[in-house]
Amino acid sequence: MPSIYLIRHGKASPEARDYDELSPTGHEQARLLGAELARRGLRPAAVLSGSLRRQRQTARTALAGAGIDAAPVVDERWNEYGHLELLARSPAAAGTLQERLDAGLSAWIGAGGAGPGSWEGFRGGVLAALEETAAGLGRGESALVFTSAGVVATVAAALLRAPEHGFLELNRIVVNGSLTKVVHGRGGTRLLSFNDHAHLERDGEALTTFR
Repeated sequence: MPSIYLIRHGKASPEARDYDELSPTGHEQARLLGAELARRGLRPAAVLSGSLRRQRQTARTALAGAGIDAAPVVDERWNEYGHLELLARSPAAAGTLQERLDAGLSAWIGAGGAGPGSWEGFRGGVLAALEETAAGLGRGESALVFTSAGVVATVAAALLRAPEHGFLELNRIVVNGSLTKVVHGRGGTRLLSFNDHAHLERDGEALTTFR
C-alpha cells in the first residue's frame, strides 16, 4: 500500500527580520527528523517540498541525515497559507497571536470564493497535490513531502471529514518537525497517523514547538 509522509518544517524565525528561515531549534529538529527517517529505513520513491525556504532547508538537512540522496521536487501547492496576511486582518487588541490567527482563518474560510488566494483555492490545491502524489506511487512505495502546518491540518481534516472548527483545532497542534502518515489503497486515501513527534521529545530540551 503506498504511503505519504507529510513532514512539517522545523521552527522558523518569528523574532528575526526574515521569518522564512530555520531557527537554531529548527535546524536541530530537522537533524533529529533525519535520524528518525533513517531509523525507519525509509527509501522514498518520491520526495517533494513546497517552495518556502524553511521547508527546503528542513528537507535538505533531514534528507542528508537520513542518507537519502534526492533533490525534492518543488510544488507550490505544498506551501503554507499567507499567515502574516491573515494576522494583519485581525487587530492586535483582538487577543493572543493564536486567537488572532484563528479569527483570520475563520474569516478567510467564511469568505467563500474558489480563486487564487481563497480558502477553497488553497484547500483544492493541497488535495489535488495529495491525489497526484498518491497516484504516482506504486505498491509499497512511499513519498516524503516537506510542507507546513496548514497543509497537514487541511489533509487531516479532509480525510477525517472534519468541519471548519476541526481544521482550526488540528492546525493549532501540528508540531514543527512532526510526521503525519497517509496511506492510499482500494478504499481510498486514509489518515494512518497524525503529528508524530516522539523523535523530538528529549529530556531538558525544548524541541516541541508550534511556530
